[in-house]
Amino acid sequence: MTLARNLDAIIPDIVAWRHDFHEHPELLYDVHRTAGVVERLLGAFGCDEVVGGIGRTGVVGVIRGTRPGKVIGLRADMDALPIEETTNLAYRSKTSGLMHACGHDGHTAMLLGAARIFAGDRDFAGTVVVIFQPAEEGGAGARAMIEDGLLERFGIEEVYGMHNMPGLAVGRFALRPGPLMAAADKLTVEIEGRGGHAARPHLCVDPILVGSHIVTQLQSLVARNVDPLESAVVSITSFEADGSHNIIPQKVVLRGTARTLRHEVQDLVEARFVQVAEGTAALHGATARAVYERLYPITANDPGRAAFAARVAADVAGPGNVNDDTPPRMGGEDFSFMLEKRPGAIIFLGNGDSAGLHHPAYDFDDSAIRHGVSYWLRLVETASQS
Repeated sequence: MTLARNLDAIIPDIVAWRHDFHEHPELLYDVHRTAGVVERLLGAFGCDEVVGGIGRTGVVGVIRGTRPGKVIGLRADMDALPIEETTNLAYRSKTSGLMHACGHDGHTAMLLGAARIFAGDRDFAGTVVVIFQPAEEGGAGARAMIEDGLLERFGIEEVYGMHNMPGLAVGRFALRPGPLMAAADKLTVEIEGRGGHAARPHLCVDPILVGSHIVTQLQSLVARNVDPLESAVVSITSFEADGSHNIIPQKVVLRGTARTLRHEVQDLVEARFVQVAEGTAALHGATARAVYERLYPITANDPGRAAFAARVAADVAGPGNVNDDTPPRMGGEDFSFMLEKRPGAIIFLGNGDSAGLHHPAYDFDDSAIRHGVSYWLRLVETASQS
């Protein structure tokens, strides 16, 4: 791997960037500091083009190799989460209520490291487009960048992503062809009953009771409507009411999520969700408005590109350290928007025995950096040879 020959020398810089991003987490599209650092570094590396403001706060760098070839997009996400960090790290978050609890600090730093080597070496065919995306955590930043012309403007032909995975040993990779992560959809049920005095419930239609029945009935949706050999999740995660200890409220709102791995199952879950929620409310004399919002599509790897990515990972880590048929996860990922538009694949990078993603004690494992950057370098190097 000729591109990786200079990697050891810059690992300390990549770790320092990662720690800096971790100290200064930013939410959704408000990643102005992070994007500014990324833009400045890409310019210092000598990228052929550096463009900010793609999809509001996304940054793109273009690096052309010495020989003609494909235009390949490599994507990292930059945003953090609204979680109070509980680690005692020297570089813990300096912003109350925000932290990098999903490893996007590591993703951004690793792609910056790869970009530095690409720009300094250029011993590859084609063009590398490094994509630094905002708002992965619920803001659909990938879609915003696409709608801002990302793929057409830079002529991207294939796209590749990487996400760290707690519980997978450092130095190991995992992926699969086809659906790897679930569609992530938003559920809302607005229930209206008839409020009144809690001591006179017979004169009311209690929306709290109705909402409780709806929560229970929705659990039968997967158990008794979805084929047991398929995968689906329906979770109600919020129950909002404005009553008091002696007031039956007029309205309540339920919120939650649905996760599916196939479009046919997604269609079924959406239809039954509306029927069950609104029908259960009517049964109790209340009204309900059930809204099913499709947020992130199914993250499906192109089979050919997934096989290519697995070969690249095996070159980096050794064949025994790559699981190319890992079970799908029910989490969502907005890289799915890019995979809907261009062939490509996303791969999991081992983060060792860390706290789980979105946990207040989580931290990206710096020892994984070498493996992640090596994967990016080898992917471009291998694509040059095909």
